[in-house]
Formats: sequence, structure tokens, C-alpha cells
Amino acid sequence: MKSFNSRTARAVMVALAAGSLVLTGCSENKGGGSSGKDSKKDQKEAEVQAKPVTYGDAAASTGPAKEVPGAKPGGTINVYEEAGLTHLDPGQIYVSDAGQVANLLFRGLTNFQEDGQGNVSVVGDLATDSGKSSDGGKTWTFTLKDGVKDQNGNPITSADIRHTVERQYAKFIFDGPTYLQTWLSGPKYRDALPDGGYGDKHLPDSVLETPDDKTVVFHFDTARPDLPQTLAMPGYTVVPEETDTKEKYDKAPVATGPYKIAEYKVGKSLKLVKNENWDPKTDVVRHQYVDGYNFDFGVTESTQTKRLIADQGEAKNAIQLTRAVEATQIQDVVSDPAVNKRTIKGYQPYVMTLTFNLDRVKNKAVRDAITYGVNSKSLIAGEGGAYGGDVAPNLFAPTLPGYEADYDPYGRLKTPSGNIEKAKELLKDVPAAEKKLVFAYRNNEAGQKHKVAIEDALSKIGIEVVSKEIDAASFYEQIGKLKNPYDMYITGWGQDWPSPGTVVTPVYDGEQVADGSPNYSHINDPKVQELIKKALTQEPTEAAATWKEAHRYILEEVNPAAPLWYTKQFQLYGSNVGGARYSTESSYIDLNGLFLKS
Repeated sequence: MKSFNSRTARAVMVALAAGSLVLTGCSENKGGGSSGKDSKKDQKEAEVQAKPVTYGDAAASTGPAKEVPGAKPGGTINVYEEAGLTHLDPGQIYVSDAGQVANLLFRGLTNFQEDGQGNVSVVGDLATDSGKSSDGGKTWTFTLKDGVKDQNGNPITSADIRHTVERQYAKFIFDGPTYLQTWLSGPKYRDALPDGGYGDKHLPDSVLETPDDKTVVFHFDTARPDLPQTLAMPGYTVVPEETDTKEKYDKAPVATGPYKIAEYKVGKSLKLVKNENWDPKTDVVRHQYVDGYNFDFGVTESTQTKRLIADQGEAKNAIQLTRAVEATQIQDVVSDPAVNKRTIKGYQPYVMTLTFNLDRVKNKAVRDAITYGVNSKSLIAGEGGAYGGDVAPNLFAPTLPGYEADYDPYGRLKTPSGNIEKAKELLKDVPAAEKKLVFAYRNNEAGQKHKVAIEDALSKIGIEVVSKEIDAASFYEQIGKLKNPYDMYITGWGQDWPSPGTVVTPVYDGEQVADGSPNYSHINDPKVQELIKKALTQEPTEAAATWKEAHRYILEEVNPAAPLWYTKQFQLYGSNVGGARYSTESSYIDLNGLFLKS
């Protein structure tokens, strides 16, 4: 999953597999912050996020959601966010900012549920349970709950689920997850349904079956034990067929969750109010305590932090969405017990990397030199030091099964500020033209810090950096274009569920090189393809060795991305906000149980 400013998601590992702005295999959308200064202790605590995810039965999927102690109804929560949302069309949501909002607005067949102790399960959301598998895991059947409606009062039927799946094949859907489509129809899935089901052609019953209004059956050519987790991603929440406006849906989607959109000014503000047609008896995850949410975009991380530390007026009812305590103000927070108690902390699943566009940076000696020479220490300082992250020696996060803390092929742990001499040595015979590189960065506070750190580090090893600014809200869309004019960019990716497959496959699979794909390096290596295919047919314990081999080959033999840092979360909220806790699944504040104390 992309983190907010990378794309993310989180992954979960069920007994059979596990595994994202942030929400979802997704990119990050983070600010800075951490659970503390002890990195080894933090990494140990991060292992809880790699715990197996359980699949809930009908009883576990029956609403209403368990009451939050002390919760009261009423009031409006103010939400601060730096950049505008990437998307609001569910099919386009794969970044953590929109993923957070999606859980207030949309429902899918399944959803993640947390117990506050680090345990995550998958339960039925629109479905009566987390799904029933048969035929050795190749067939999955879901039954829709009674009484589920959209904001207009229209019942959600199996036809809406079919439509939701099929529209993912349309060309205008380019920025969301592709697991389900590729599992059903292969890597060239768009060829199977070019018009996305909007015409007379539909997926055959041998692939997707809807025998009646309440039943949905998926048929795969191999076992797909992770399907319940996949369907819990925001990118697979339902789009009612009757009200689908195709490309225009991104600006005015129809809600099925506890809140609906009252007003949306793209890039400026978003106002949510209660969805009267949401029935809490059908929802085991969400609440509807507050009357609504007011999102204010364009509020910088430093301003968010100042307002929330001061805790005056509307800030008492405010939260940070995907940003965090601004680095220079961290001590102001941790040194004041009254402020520090209004924080949520935790390890995020994101690995931040300096990703190379392999179509442009073709010389591996250049990529290796930069990987040795880049300064992770200065980049982490901009995130808040130990509160913002830890040096990443490789491409797997501490939250991921198979993480190797000591696997450090480029000596990042020994020389976190960069091995200048080694980098210069690698570059000594490289032509000058290959040492001039275009670096794309976001036009926000974090992006400015990245720009300064990258320029400073690479100039010391003899790389001339030409920095190009990109709008933060459309950053992933811009670098996601195959023909983008950039040589390198900082991206972040987190597991969609606890499985290395949700990192290696979306980010390093050559079959997924396409516009909008999170394979931002455009790596397309036969050996990597072979290992991915092998791992995906193995049980998790057996696959672990294959994923390890793939990870090492990618980093050492290809080097499409220099590992920079592992991210941590450290967010602040107002004194009148109740029910705030860290979400293991999203790695941000959990929006599902928030209320106002008065």
C-alpha cells in the first residue's frame, strides 16, 4: 500500500498468508514520529503487525460494533491534512489519505477489525462473513447481509458487487489495487473486459458468478487464501451500479458507510455528515458517534502541530489525518505530559526508498553509488529523528514476515550518513552525462526537506542533481506515468497484508509495469518473475525462502531502489477527542471509534 506521500498499505498474514496512504498495500502518506527512541525495542514491538490475521465467521461479522467506553453522540470533528485527497472513487484508492476517508464513506464485502491489542481479523462487512472457500481455495462464496443500502436508500445487491469488480477493468481506473483483477483475468486483465462492464459484455460465470441478488461467487485458477484480506482494501469497496458516473465519480461518490459527502471542494475542504441509510445493525466495525467531519486541506504539518499543541477553540475537536507531529516540535510534545498524552504512536509498515527509473538510470554502478552515498540520517532528521524513523538496510519493513534486521548489503547501518569514498570509487569511470540526474520531489514541507538532503548527499559523491517539484496530491500519479521525465524519486510502500508477496509483487513484478502501477522503477527482470511465480504457488512457510531469495536478488543484482528509512507514526489530537487509538491496520489514528467528549 502506498503511504500518503508514497502509496501504501498494510499487509497481513493469515494462517495461510498475511499481509498499506496508507492504508492498504499502499503508499505512505506520513509525517514524522515514532513510538519512541529505542529502535530495537520499536522493531520488536512492530512484530505484532506481522501476527496472523484471523477470518471471522457470521457471529463475528454481526453488528452493531462494540461500544467504545465513554462514547457520546454529537458534534463535528475537524481534520487537518496538508495536501488534497488523491482520489475518492473507491476503484482509484490506493494511497493512505483517501484510504482513511474511505472507511467513513464506503463498505466492501469484508473489512478489517481490530481489538486494540494489536490483533487484526477480517470480518464480513457487506457480506455475512469473511467468505467461504471451496475447491481447494479456488472458489470463494459471499452472501450479502439483509438491510444494507446506499445513501439513497437503494439496496446493495450482487449486481452492485459485480459492477464494482468489472469497472476495475475500465481504462479510467488506473490508480487502485490490481490484485483481484489479475487473479481473475491475468496480468492483461483489461483485455478481458475493455469497456469495464458498462456495455453488454460481462465477466463469464466461470470467473464471477451472481446466481441471485444475495450471492457472489469468485472462481480462480489457483488457490487464493488471501482473498478476504484483498477485498477488505478500500480499493474494492462497493460502487452502486445505478449511480456510477464513471470518471466523474471521483468528485461525488455515493456512500454506503456511516457518513456521506455534503460538500467537496477539491484540494480545499471536505464536509461529511451522517448517512441516514447506514444501519449500525449491519456493521460490526464502524460507529456514527459524531454528526460529521470537516476536512481542511492545505494545513501544513507545522501548522497542524502548533494548533494541536495550543489546543484552543476548534483545535480541541481536531485530529491529524495522515501527517504527524512536525519534526522541530517533537520535543515540545514529548516534554509536556499534558500534550504527550494526546498522541498515538506506532511503527508503520512503510519502507521509504530512493527509487530509480530504470528506463533512464541504466548504469547499475550509478545506482549502487547513490545507494552507498545517500544520507539516511539527514532524511530521518527531517522526519523527527528517532521519533520519525529508523535507517532501512533493505527493502522489507520490520512489520513484514521474513524481515531480516541484519541484512545490509550496502552498509546502510554502519554508514547511515553515507559511504562517500565507496560511492566515489564506483563513479570514477562513469561518464559525466550519466552523473546528472533529475530528482522529483513533492511541493510540501516534507518534500522540501527531502530535496535538500538528497542534493546535499549526492553532490558530495559527484552527482549533479536537477530537482523538479511535483504537486503533492498528484505525486504518485505523475511518477506513475511510464514516460515520466524523472530519474529518481522518494517513494514509500507498505504491505497490503502481512505477506512479502504484497510488497515484492506490486512493486517489483515486471508484468505490472504500466501507467499507474506501483512498479515505479519499471524493473522487469526474468529471474524476479520466476521467483514471484514460484512463491505465489507455495504455502507461506515454504514461500518464505523464495521471497527471501527474491528480495536479495532484487536489492543486490538489480538495485531498483535505495532503501532509506523505516517510518514511524506519532500523531496528535485535540483534548476533546475521545476514542483515539493507533490503528495497526492503517498505521494512523483509527477513525472508527472517535467521539467528542463534550
